[in-house]
Amino acid sequence: MSTVPAGADSADDEPGGGPDTPAGRRHEPDLRSMTRITLRPIASPMPLGFFTVAIASVMTGCLQLGVFEAADRRAVALCVLPAFALQLLVSVLAFQARDVIAATLMGTFAGSWLAYSLVMGVGAEGGPRVLAVFNLAFLCFGALMTAVTGPKRALWAVLVVSLPRWAVTGLAGLTGTEWLTRTAGALGLLVALTAAYAAYALMLEDMRSEEVLPIGRSGPAHHAVEGDLAVQLRNLERHAGVRRTL
Repeated sequence: MSTVPAGADSADDEPGGGPDTPAGRRHEPDLRSMTRITLRPIASPMPLGFFTVAIASVMTGCLQLGVFEAADRRAVALCVLPAFALQLLVSVLAFQARDVIAATLMGTFAGSWLAYSLVMGVGAEGGPRVLAVFNLAFLCFGALMTAVTGPKRALWAVLVVSLPRWAVTGLAGLTGTEWLTRTAGALGLLVALTAAYAAYALMLEDMRSEEVLPIGRSGPAHHAVEGDLAVQLRNLERHAGVRRTL
């Protein structure tokens, strides 16, 4: 598209456009100088997300370890159900904070807690086997997410300890092997400890505006926290919500 110099007379300024302009269309001026992009700072939702993972993992892990009886499954499902709403909220806020990795992970976690709560809560026929396949599918998703979350060490660590739990839980559900179920419960407590540490470390960092407990950020994640405002606004015009298509 050719550019008309400022102040030059052109038929494009007329509603009908120039002779080469299709009917009903007109020349659009460069609007970049008049464009303003407003950013709204928010508190980090990640501590809430990690604490939710920790608490829900404790409940499901204790059920697998035999701390709760089989008849307590519905009560455990009801306790886990709020994790769906909380992590869905975290996902929405993470999308608003322009963190697609955290938003995708937390949103998928929210869906998994909802599926677990519904299946276990209503005592659906074939529930354990269905959840076993669900956990194995989640294992594939987690492996893909682990490959891209390296710079975000907190997310990466939670995923790394979650992968064997999803694998063992899936195998336990398909085979009905007792020791696999107990192993999955122990791994669930390990996931809870890792998630709780990540949540606590992020809360301390936010309160003191500096890293207190090691999180291990690297690459873009490190620059996002340690860099200046210019780093935060880099490539802003290409972010979803600013560009025309996703």
